[in-house]
Amino acid sequence: MKKAAAACEELSSGNGTARAGPRKRGGPAGRKGQRPERCSSRRGCGCSRTPAGSALVLILGATNWDMIGRKEVPKQQAAYLNLGQNLWGPHRYGCLAGVRIRTVVSGSCAAHSLLITMEGKLWGWGQNEKGQLGHGDTKRVEAPRLIEGLCHEVIMSAACGWNHTLALMETGSVFAFGEKKMGQLGLANQTDAVQPHANNPITKMACGAEFRNLYSFGCPEYGQLGHNSGGKFIFGAQRIEYDCELVPPRLAIFIEKMKDGQILPVPNVVVGDVACVLDSQKRVFSWGFGGYGRLGHAEQKDEMVRRLVKLFDFPGRGASQIYAGYTCSLAVGEVGGLFFWGATNTSRESAMYPKAVQDLCGWRIQSLACGKSSIIVAADERTISWGPLPIGELGGEDSASTVFIFSEKVAMGYSDSLVIARDESETEKEIKKLDPTLTTFFFCMLSKVRFPP
Repeated sequence: MKKAAAACEELSSGNGTARAGPRKRGGPAGRKGQRPERCSSRRGCGCSRTPAGSALVLILGATNWDMIGRKEVPKQQAAYLNLGQNLWGPHRYGCLAGVRIRTVVSGSCAAHSLLITMEGKLWGWGQNEKGQLGHGDTKRVEAPRLIEGLCHEVIMSAACGWNHTLALMETGSVFAFGEKKMGQLGLANQTDAVQPHANNPITKMACGAEFRNLYSFGCPEYGQLGHNSGGKFIFGAQRIEYDCELVPPRLAIFIEKMKDGQILPVPNVVVGDVACVLDSQKRVFSWGFGGYGRLGHAEQKDEMVRRLVKLFDFPGRGASQIYAGYTCSLAVGEVGGLFFWGATNTSRESAMYPKAVQDLCGWRIQSLACGKSSIIVAADERTISWGPLPIGELGGEDSASTVFIFSEKVAMGYSDSLVIARDESETEKEIKKLDPTLTTFFFCMLSKVRFPP
């Protein structure tokens, strides 16, 4: 097996060669020594080294982590200028052979990724300029690596921000590491942390919030903290600064805005999920930056407190899952169907309120994730993705959706995708129970579908 920094293999039949993505679309192509290797299996993806029925972590998209979201590599990262390539098809990391994966984690504004094993151990890789990987340094990490500072803890979940990370322990404690210039780690100071630091016990989190008693911390510029203030003030020579929340205060106000402009409080809100907010009655609340209609209130106004999204406030019309992307939001209805609002292509018209994604009507959605301008969905044992100007994170070289593997869980970073995939479908598992002598194959499928811009 190759060393971790170069242990990425493409799950595709081929001649044993690998292709780096074009330089113009995601940074410089990788050095020859770091190029992925194709699987030589004639099954097209069923590598003989993968135990039948086991799960794989696949990666697609940009892997030159220091170039993601930038025009050039920072001077302090110049050594990595030509390291990393665009992966235009599913690849896997050889260093994860034998590792049992429970979930993968990234974020629409993150250039780093995490995975959690079945044993509750946390691994991290990607950009690390602010210590957001928790390895005790600021060196970029090319392939998944165990976070040793948390190896004695059992991790339940994690979240990735722009340059920071939160990890939730089995005990309810939260460890935070990375940049905290704006107080986004909730540690009462603004000094970057390259080692994990403990926070108060909670039960669920996104990057900056938790539920039942809902708290938020960090920069309040667009009202995204929900404290009814943007925290803006003039400092020095007419310079604008923000009063960042360094210690997490509790959020308590939820409102409904009527057509005549009247604002009414919404009582008895018990938060069940955090992206926007989904409560126990399956109502959806959103707040913060209203650009591109991403809040779903039919206007682009910033909301300083949590405001009810009206579409989901009717019997049988609630939401069962919600997701917040870079410039859009999505929800899965309680009776099925996917709703989208905001924009993935900011040069085109935005959806100012939740609209059904007609091409996914009837699909059973298991997992969904948003990147900077792309969306990936695991539904009915397939993986579907769409978005403008892809650099490989969609699994192809155009903006058409791709349906290719039996996936259980998906995650998406700024310009890369992660998929936990199986080598057989549920139907095949049932067949194997009836006839154990049958051979299981790993099928790859491609479909063209039209989706919202």
